Amino acid sequence: MFSWTRPTRRRLRTLSVTGVATAVAALTLSLLPSFAQAAETTLGAAAAQSGRYFGAAVAGQKLGDSAYTTILNREFNSVTPENEMKIDATEPQQNNFTFGSADRIVNHALSRGWQVRGHTLAWHSQQPPWMQSMSGSALRQAMLNHVTRVAAYYRGKVVAWDVVNEAFADGPSGARRDSNLQRTGNDWIEAAFRAADAADPGAKLCYNDYNTDDWTHAKTQAVYNMVRDFKQRGVPIDCVGFQSHFNANSPYPSNYRTTLSSFAALGVDVQITELDIEGSGSTQANTYRNVINDCLAVARCNGVTTWGVRDCDSWRSGGTPLLFECNGNKKPAYTATLEALNSATPTPTP
Repeated sequence: MFSWTRPTRRRLRTLSVTGVATAVAALTLSLLPSFAQAAETTLGAAAAQSGRYFGAAVAGQKLGDSAYTTILNREFNSVTPENEMKIDATEPQQNNFTFGSADRIVNHALSRGWQVRGHTLAWHSQQPPWMQSMSGSALRQAMLNHVTRVAAYYRGKVVAWDVVNEAFADGPSGARRDSNLQRTGNDWIEAAFRAADAADPGAKLCYNDYNTDDWTHAKTQAVYNMVRDFKQRGVPIDCVGFQSHFNANSPYPSNYRTTLSSFAALGVDVQITELDIEGSGSTQANTYRNVINDCLAVARCNGVTTWGVRDCDSWRSGGTPLLFECNGNKKPAYTATLEALNSATPTPTP
């Protein structure tokens, strides 16, 4: 940081040419440290230099594990509750809402000045039994009530919501997933976004999905067409989340940056919401580096979340897909990620 006092007009008039040159040179030298980007030593701090966040999915019960929280508190500046905000956790019985488990994660984050991504308001999976047995207009109303109640409860605390999760089918059809929510009518996604917007107009509203990383895939194009339609018709959608679970069966695509930039061109933010990359050593490290660089190349890619903290916390622990070993040691993928984040052009401070 630097500050200066604006010189008076009289003082400027009395400077000689030599004096002006000397003053400019001195001022230039004094500003150099401000424009030089020092390498940050943690993921969150490195991401923040370019105005982005670097987060992790957090399991509430692990907040009592000191090894886990040591890494979490040191490295990240954003959290996503892994399961604690899903429908079965927040409304186990109809109209009986329970927020204690999610609150624990939210309060942990907010007390440290981090941001919280909400996950998720409407989803075909992890529905409580009472919702699974519903259909038609009753299910539609119950879904909208859930979206409204949960989004309103966390109003002002959650910066972005995955409003709808995984609503498109895999494969070449580009069709919507056949689910009880889809069978309430094709407008159910739009209805969920409008309800979330009414309940928390200050939060960014995202559509989130997996296997949408490759620009050529039918599923990717189907989501793109939906987002484009929403933007054209004024449906309140602010961002698209790419889960980006990469492994041998679903590898990192060379056109990933094209996907991110194409969605961003629609006027939405893009976020990497559930990143994990199976593998080890330099191969895994290089893929992490590529993903981060792709995000950094797209101005509206404003953050990355890994789905877990350590390999043993991952839902795919056998594939060792995260940045930290179970003992807390940093992996080559961590170093590659940190170096990539530090390479970003810093956001200037006014």
